[in-house]
Amino acid sequence: MEQLGLFAAPRRLFTCTPSKLGSYEDCPRRYRYSYVDRPAPQKGPPWAHNSLGASVHTALKNWYALPPERRTRDALPTLLKATWVREGYRDDTQEREAYRRALNWLESYVEDLDPADEPVGVERTVAARTETLALSGRVDRIDQRGDELVIVDYKTGRSAVTPDDARGSRALALYAIATARVFRRECHRVELHHLPSGTVAAHEHTAESLARHLRRAEETAADILAAESAVTSGDAAPDDAFPALAGPRCSWCDYRKVCPAGASMAIKDPWAAI
Repeated sequence: MEQLGLFAAPRRLFTCTPSKLGSYEDCPRRYRYSYVDRPAPQKGPPWAHNSLGASVHTALKNWYALPPERRTRDALPTLLKATWVREGYRDDTQEREAYRRALNWLESYVEDLDPADEPVGVERTVAARTETLALSGRVDRIDQRGDELVIVDYKTGRSAVTPDDARGSRALALYAIATARVFRRECHRVELHHLPSGTVAAHEHTAESLARHLRRAEETAADILAAESAVTSGDAAPDDAFPALAGPRCSWCDYRKVCPAGASMAIKDPWAAI
């Protein structure tokens, strides 16, 4: 008798990053515009706060790429100028002020760093697989603290961060899981380093709390696959399968102008968040 299914194809894993999952959780419609529709709708203008954040992140990455003896405050102006992203600012005056502010953040931040400390990873991509997910993501910094690894995520937004932000961050939890698997070391502590205020918000995960975050990520992936399947099979229209979650967040959405649900929301200037 023929054994059916003996050579059945393995189940396809859902390839994702934490930001991809978060996009769907924030608004399924935005997820569709970003990851499903091809060609993707045209985005709005670039945001100054994204330019500012990217500039600071890259400057710190390049600071750690220097030999330890050159990791000083004096290196930062050159590093920041070399990585500076100019898009989204109202005018040159605002851009110059943002640059000065960013440089002050960086100079204050590195004062508390030991130049001789070598992180385990800087802007390091980590990955993990589960029965349903092929997960990957890029971590700002991975530190070694004793026998364990620590996830460090830089923040440059106006709002201060809290331990609840660190505890509730799906991305940080997934980074911790993937980091532990890549390096085969324990990784439970996650930290948000808010450069504008010089504060650190941290959370110490347990195996159970990490498992909860992973389970919710898998549930989100299942919802995405179900929505995509409904559209492909013709059981649902794209707008129904990927509904818009209209709200204040729409004012900051790259697709506000092409989304009927967000078109009525107030328009934010590209520099409004700096």
